[in-house]
Amino acid sequence: MTMKHIFPILGLIFLVSSCIKNNPDPVWIKINKWTLEANPNASEPAGELTENLSDAWVYVDNEFIGVFELPCEIPVIYSGEKIIRVYPAMLDNGISATKKIYPFLDYYEISDDMVENETVTIDPVTRYKANVKFWIEDFENAGTKIEDDPTSTSSLETVIAGGSGIEEPFNGNNFGRITLDETNNTWIANSVSSDVLNLSIGSDAYLEIDYHNTNRLTTGLLSVSPSGTVDNPNIQLNPQEEAEVEWKKIYINLKEIVGNSPTDGYFQLSFQSLLDDEDTTGEINIDNIKVVYY
Repeated sequence: MTMKHIFPILGLIFLVSSCIKNNPDPVWIKINKWTLEANPNASEPAGELTENLSDAWVYVDNEFIGVFELPCEIPVIYSGEKIIRVYPAMLDNGISATKKIYPFLDYYEISDDMVENETVTIDPVTRYKANVKFWIEDFENAGTKIEDDPTSTSSLETVIAGGSGIEEPFNGNNFGRITLDETNNTWIANSVSSDVLNLSIGSDAYLEIDYHNTNRLTTGLLSVSPSGTVDNPNIQLNPQEEAEVEWKKIYINLKEIVGNSPTDGYFQLSFQSLLDDEDTTGEINIDNIKVVYY
């Protein structure tokens, strides 16, 4: 190799080395799982504070960093005093590809002096916003807001947590249970007409539900207006394997159904379940049913 070839190569090596040397080391942002707490300024009680806030949308000084499943550690190139803002996110309709900021919860914010190679640890806390409205059935009161349809062959019963064969820790004292077999193979129910939902077109509205099931369950929304009643089946809760069944939580988006309904009516929740094919029995446990809206 001639000298005229060696000098350009040495220059390139020096340039690359300088770039590497001058490139700053990252600051690490460590974000732990969400804590959902009561809002002392809430206009309505929020019921049991269960959550499945799997993700966070992260901003530093209003610059969007990304969406991250929690817990996580994120490398960022910043230095000095910065504001870190974390928004609670869930899986819209339980679909992993649709991670959305939950519109009814407050974001969490801290200010921190960011230093290269150091870690900023965040334990994010959120609350329902003060002006959020709720429709709640948590099975803690005498009677329920959900009634069996006359055509239903199975029925909803209230059972006591802890003495029901379900060993996982649980929020509250009671929950609802539907038991299906080959004779009693259908459960059809609606929320009671005496406690209707006045949901506004164009506004966010979600159904939250905790469930523990070995049989599928379809949730929906009845649209009731002078022109008639329309049942809008929505999201199906798939059955879990009996050996692995556990309590889960889902956030079900109601906004589209409401937007496609008459403006002069109101809404009721609807539930439908048929004994799964090839099964002789099935069980559905539900609790902390909330419609959350503005």
